Amino acid sequence: MNCQLLSVQTGTARKVQIQGRSILTAIRKTTVTGPVPVMPLGLLGDEQADPSVHGGLDKAVYAYPSEHYEFWREARREAGVADIDDQLPLGAMGENLTLSGLLEQDVWVGDVLRFQHCALRVVQPREPCFKFNAAMGFSSAVKAMALSGRCGFYLAVDVPGTVEAGESFTVQPGPRQMGIPELFKAKLFKHLR
Repeated sequence: MNCQLLSVQTGTARKVQIQGRSILTAIRKTTVTGPVPVMPLGLLGDEQADPSVHGGLDKAVYAYPSEHYEFWREARREAGVADIDDQLPLGAMGENLTLSGLLEQDVWVGDVLRFQHCALRVVQPREPCFKFNAAMGFSSAVKAMALSGRCGFYLAVDVPGTVEAGESFTVQPGPRQMGIPELFKAKLFKHLR
């Protein structure tokens, strides 16, 4: 398995208008170059707007497979919003780490991603909220993520250090009792309403 970290993103919480309401969100991430410090609660310079659903020790870092970006570009074209921003830059899913070579079906809860200077443990899939619809520009984005399983996964910081775009990493298998797709399916029903 050839795994690579394509891009690293951080963001600060800010208020935006969503469905006529002022909402605090940090889903908009900006690419960071050079080594980025990784601490127990996440990347230096990254914030979460609602720590009850994002962040903390078990959701310190959010990783997303780059291979899914074409799916989202097509979904946005079908929804008629691609002309707003057809590029859909890495980080648009709200992820801190954009990965190549590692999909949800390849990882299990407890697997450890070993980077050159830190180690991050797979904890759980992302569960999208209404803010994801707003970020993607169409009202059925959450449902599309739920149906497709293209959710990415949260990581806990086992060994603090740094990460840098362009570096390779390996996957150290954990107990392999619960896969990310299975755990996501178990939580799926509430996103399909």
